[in-house]
Amino acid sequence: MITYIKESFEELRNNVTWLDRERASNLMVVVAVFSILFALATWGVDSLFSKLISLYFEKIIG
Repeated sequence: MITYIKESFEELRNNVTWLDRERASNLMVVVAVFSILFALATWGVDSLFSKLISLYFEKIIG
């Protein structure tokens, strides 16, 4: 297990290409905006389905 951890850190140091700080910040903003938009879209669809299901059952029961 220790060998695996050492090799993992060595690979991170030597073989991984890291983004510069500016590019990483820009990508973080893109991901945050997309996440918020996706959450709002999910909330909207959930609200719509909730109202449709309520109307459906009100018509069947009432």
